Amino acid sequence: MSENGAVFIGTSNHGFAQQAQEEIRRLFGGAVKYQWLVPGEVFLARLEEASWEETVRVVTESEPVFLRHLHPVNGQEAWNGSLESLVEALREKLVRHSAIAAGGERVAVQVRKTEHAAPGVSPSSVKHALDEVLTVKPGIVPVVREAEWIISLFLTEDLIYWGISRPSDNLSDWPGGAVRYRKEEGQVSRAKFKLLEAEQTFGLDFTQYRAALDVGAAPGGWTSLLLERGLDVTAIDPAKLDPGVLKHPKLTYYQKNAGDVKLKPDSFDLLVCDMSWSPRQMMKLIQGLLYSLKPGGTAIITLKLMHGKALQSLREATEDFEPQLSLQKAKQLFHNREELTLFLVKNG
Repeated sequence: MSENGAVFIGTSNHGFAQQAQEEIRRLFGGAVKYQWLVPGEVFLARLEEASWEETVRVVTESEPVFLRHLHPVNGQEAWNGSLESLVEALREKLVRHSAIAAGGERVAVQVRKTEHAAPGVSPSSVKHALDEVLTVKPGIVPVVREAEWIISLFLTEDLIYWGISRPSDNLSDWPGGAVRYRKEEGQVSRAKFKLLEAEQTFGLDFTQYRAALDVGAAPGGWTSLLLERGLDVTAIDPAKLDPGVLKHPKLTYYQKNAGDVKLKPDSFDLLVCDMSWSPRQMMKLIQGLLYSLKPGGTAIITLKLMHGKALQSLREATEDFEPQLSLQKAKQLFHNREELTLFLVKNG
């Protein structure tokens, strides 16, 4: 790769890579070139006037909304699609890299590939083969989670892109930022994963809250998680909650429209809302309930995006919620689709 500037692979949710690329352009100006690896989702970026270290510093400080994951490209190697070819191409380059050569580190190998790349080679088989290569260095411990270094591979039909970085430099320590949770027996809905990811992404701990209001709660995925965290939860939705959730002793449930419910002022320190309404409808509804959220209280809200107007939707939502709510962070989570998740705090 070029000795000058940074080369990295960026990832977004499918269909939002152009928004992620625009975020990078705004940070670094016009001196950036893109090449699609997976159209609309994964791209190769070349910054002519910024090092990898500078790129990481600027990107992490900006907290991008649509750029979900990135990792450096230290090199690209040709291969014939076989596992043997991959190991031969990378063996010496990996073990001689300064992060590996010193030994004594926990190292995770993360592998992604295009749809048509090496159908007979699985990411797990690549990781297993490279783990064996890495352990020739004393003290290197191959891991899946909690790594000190990540070796990132992206495979196309004829090229291997590889890079080594700290997990914190990648925006997410999951491969491609694809956060995976195991489905639990009796789980109400997969919407629960979205709130779990929000808790992790925004650095929150829901056990530190006392009482939550869940607006548009049915069937109860978010309510169930908050109840598990020990909160008193008031759930509002004209639709029915899951029977398992209804049995919980710390639940108060109003099977009504939110506008028809009278709540005590300043009675909640957390408000959550995951509804499929238009942004303006949702914001109007939430504004009518903010009297029940304590000053300094947290709001976690899903914002549905208008087609082709993602950045405009975010800007309008931020403006509409002011001055009552201040946006702390917005992120298109892996478990979001045509939406964003907002973390806001109520002003005093």
